[in-house]
Order: sequence, then structure tokens, then C-alpha cells
Amino acid sequence: QVQLVESGGGSVQAGGSLKLSCTASGIVFRWCGMVAWYRQAPGKERELVSSINSGGTTTYEDYVKGRFTISLDGAKNTLYLQMNSLKTEDTAVYYCAARAGPIYWGRGTQVTVSS
Repeated sequence: QVQLVESGGGSVQAGGSLKLSCTASGIVFRWCGMVAWYRQAPGKERELVSSINSGGTTTYEDYVKGRFTISLDGAKNTLYLQMNSLKTEDTAVYYCAARAGPIYWGRGTQVTVSS
């Protein structure tokens, strides 16, 4: 059974930082075609934030480029998202996803950024 569990969310003031973690069981992240962070703000569709593919190539959407950093610790089988210079528009539920044949999702962690 595959499980992805996110943690590290919380409330922070604009300009602050948070580091999200996603720990997997039942799959090995470094063997996945892609692992990624998505987010969904209230009333909006889920959107991609950042990803790492099996070759180690990272991608960042324009709205987080230069502020967020994705990383993968293979030994811990954990995906991270370091979020700096947070903005109120970054408020959302953040989800971890892994493509290993099907796409698996975590349940999300809430990030709230206040002005």
C-alpha cells in the first residue's frame, strides 16, 4: 500500500519561510518517474508548484521560481519543499505527488501566509 504523508505546514507571516516534507511508504521516490509538489488554494484548481524527474531535473512554476527549492533525500525516501519569501498568495493546501505508474497523492498540508 502506497502512502505519502506531508508535514511542515503552518501559519507564517509574509516574508517568512516554511519547509514541507513528504515521506513515502510503499514506493521509492528515486525510482519514480516524477515526484512533485502541487497546491490548491480555496476556490481554485490544483496547480503544479515544483517537480523532480527520475534524472534529477527540477522544474519550478514561475510564481515560485527563486523562492522555493525542491529536494529529495533518497536515503530517507523524503521529498522536501523549502519555501522562502512567502507571499499571501502562497496560501494553499500543499500536496505531494509521485508518478510510479499511477499517480499517488498525499492528503496535503495547509500553508497559511498572512500579511
